[in-house]
Amino acid sequence: MSAAPIRWIVTDLDGTLVGRDLAMVPSGREALRRFRAAGGEVVIATGRRERSARRFYEELELDGPAILYNGARTVNLATGEILSSHHLPVAAWKALLDVFERLPRGVSPVVFSGGVPYALEETPELRDYARRDGIELSAPGEWAALPADGITKCMLIGDPLPHVHVGGASTVLSEPTYLEILPAGTSKGAALRDLAAARGVPLAEIAAVGDNPNDLDLILAAGLGVAVGDGHPEVRASAAVVVRACVDGAVADVVELALRGRA
Repeated sequence: MSAAPIRWIVTDLDGTLVGRDLAMVPSGREALRRFRAAGGEVVIATGRRERSARRFYEELELDGPAILYNGARTVNLATGEILSSHHLPVAAWKALLDVFERLPRGVSPVVFSGGVPYALEETPELRDYARRDGIELSAPGEWAALPADGITKCMLIGDPLPHVHVGGASTVLSEPTYLEILPAGTSKGAALRDLAAARGVPLAEIAAVGDNPNDLDLILAAGLGVAVGDGHPEVRASAAVVVRACVDGAVADVVELALRGRA
């Protein structure tokens, strides 16, 4: 556990600060505002894109960077400044097109390009995903219509999820039925390391909290890595601290730990 005063709190959204009802947990929101009032900075780190993350960013009244697409892009949502951006290599995208042809029944791809999520079909699982993230899925006509050098990330949604091994890409679970395919070397943790280095903030002075395997590198990167009490077992086993469940005030617990360290 970090002994350094905590300057930043980095928080995942869904399942950590945001409950299954798609609303921010009030105790977490108020605690983060209190942390900012005490001089701390709050960064959201999410798999969501700009538009679907913005409402939570604005609800917290943030004005700094946000880690999006599970680390593939970091953007100041207040100004629109893109601080970092990564895309799948063209060869990886072409290999994924072959993977898409062999997906098991009940699993569908979603592809993000130019800030837009695309899908070729409409299934109950994709409708639920779009509702949960507050997005509209666009139809590209065919995958080949998308720019091969402009793919930010892909998702496979459904069950059973296949094992995907593509050169130039890495995979991570963001939910039991969501497999994310990202540019190799990108993650929430990698984005945090780059952002902290650019801002001159030691990782020892950062607390990070999450609930699913896509948060694992994030909480391992931070000086104080925290797992949500009802999070994935692997995340709970790897964290320095395990707090309450999401809706019971997980993020409020993190703020209390951070403020205690600043006192």
